[in-house]
Amino acid sequence: MMEYFHNPRCSKSREGLAILEEKGVQPTIVKYLDEVPSRESFVKLLQKLNLKPQDILRKGEKIFKEKLKGLDMNDDEWIDIMLENPKLIERPIFVVGNKAVVGRPPERVLELL
Repeated sequence: MMEYFHNPRCSKSREGLAILEEKGVQPTIVKYLDEVPSRESFVKLLQKLNLKPQDILRKGEKIFKEKLKGLDMNDDEWIDIMLENPKLIERPIFVVGNKAVVGRPPERVLELL
């Protein structure tokens, strides 16, 4: 199973998807801003990435700068905040089976092919 956590408005997300399509790969597209993952599936995604929530936290987003910068929270608290504000989740994320990568730079998606 292949999934691609995608934001069509993000150029890096579009670039990563184009790279996959050039290779003939057609993953299931998850528009995570519209279809926010459940807590359980997000925790599993973090495990597949082998990362902590803070590692995929978009610190350049307005909400982070205005309300969250400098706060000291545990992983569970960050997960709650990220699921309430999915714009804070880095993108794209490409998942193949039990492994996943953040497509930054977009060419990283090739690591799982």
